[in-house]
Amino acid sequence: ETLAKYAQLSQMAGLVPIVEPEVMIDGDHDIETCQKVSEKVWAAVTAALHAHGVIFEGMLLKPNMVVPGSDSGKVAAPVEAARATITTLSRTLPAAVPGVFFLSGGLSEANASAYLSAMNACTDLPKPWVLRFSYARALQSSALKAWQGKDENKEKARLAFLHRAAMNSDAAKGIYDAVKDGKGAQASLFVRGNAY
Repeated sequence: ETLAKYAQLSQMAGLVPIVEPEVMIDGDHDIETCQKVSEKVWAAVTAALHAHGVIFEGMLLKPNMVVPGSDSGKVAAPVEAARATITTLSRTLPAAVPGVFFLSGGLSEANASAYLSAMNACTDLPKPWVLRFSYARALQSSALKAWQGKDENKEKARLAFLHRAAMNSDAAKGIYDAVKDGKGAQASLFVRGNAY
C-alpha cells in the first residue's frame, strides 16, 4: 500500500515513480521459493498500484532478480535466474509498464551482469518491458575498492567504473561476456541484514 500511495502521489506531482518491491536474498531458500515469494509480493504491489489509480505507462519497476538465498550454497546459472525472473514478471506485471530496472541485491558484479544479459538474450518468453539495471553495489563496488578514498587512485577508480558500465551496457543488450569481465567481478557483494 505504501509503495502504491507513493507512486500515486508522485504521478499527481508530475513525476515518474520508481516502485521498488525488493525481496531480499538473505536466507537459505532455493530459487523456487524466491520465485513464489517474489510473485506474491509483486502481484500484491501491482494490485495496490491498480487500486490507487497509478498509470502503469507512467511508472518504472525496480525489483530484485529471482535467485537462491545467500546462505543456500547455490548460485543460479544465468539462464535459470533469467527464466525464473521473466516468468515471475510475466505473471504479475502489466505489459503497459515500460521498464524494469533491476536491483543487484548483493549479487556479485559478474552475476548481476550475467543474469541481466541472460534475460535480454532470452527469446522464447514474453518480455514486453525494457529490462535494464539500477545497481548500486554491482556498479560502484570495483570503483570504490580501486579508489580507497585516495586522490592518487582516481584514474584507477574511473577505469574500474567505466569497465563496469561497459559490462552492464553489454548485459542490457544480451551480449555480456564473463571472460571479458575478469575474475575480480566474482566477489559477493552481499551484506547480511542490509537495511536502507
